[in-house]
Amino acid sequence: MSLATLLAEYGYLAVFAGSLLEGETILVLAGFASHQGYLSLPWVICIAFFGGTLGDQIFFFIGRRWGEHLLVRVPGLRASAQRVRRLLLRHHRGLIVGVRFMYGLRIIGPVVIGMSEVPARRFLLFNMVGAAVWAILIAGAGYVFGEALQRLLAHAERYEAMVALSIVVIAGLVGAVQWLRSHKD
Repeated sequence: MSLATLLAEYGYLAVFAGSLLEGETILVLAGFASHQGYLSLPWVICIAFFGGTLGDQIFFFIGRRWGEHLLVRVPGLRASAQRVRRLLLRHHRGLIVGVRFMYGLRIIGPVVIGMSEVPARRFLLFNMVGAAVWAILIAGAGYVFGEALQRLLAHAERYEAMVALSIVVIAGLVGAVQWLRSHKD
C-alpha cells in the first residue's frame, strides 16, 4: 500500500482521532499532506474543528461527572488542575478558547473547567471558537511549511554550487589558519 493510498483512506480518520486528544502533530502533518495534494485543507480544518470540539466537550463532561474522583485517583494532576483553576477565576472565556494551546493543559483543562460553575452552553460556545482558531492555525502551519519546503527545494539546485564552493573556501581558510599557527613557532 502506497503513502498516497494510506493518506487517502485513513488521513481524515487520523485527523479526527488525533483531534479528539492532543492532535497538533497529526494536524500539522495533515496540513502538509494537503499542500502535497493528498488531502483537502478545508476538509482537514473542518474535521479537526469537529474532533477538537467533541474531544474537549467529552473531557468537560468527564470533569462534570467524575472530576473530583479523578483528581483523588491521579494525584499528579493536582498541580495542573490548580493552575487551571487560578486561570479560570480571572479569565474563563480566554482560558476556554486558549486551553488547547497551553502545553500540558489540553486534556486536564476541560476536565477542570467541567468541575467549575461554567455553564455547559458557555463552554460549548467558547470551545467552538477555540477549536476553529486551533484547526485553522495548526493545519495552516503545516500547509505553509509545505509551501516553504517546496520553494526551498525548488531553488536548492541553483544554490548547490554556491554552497559547495563556500564549504571548500571555508575548509581552505580553516586549513590555512591551522597551517600558519603550526608554522608560526
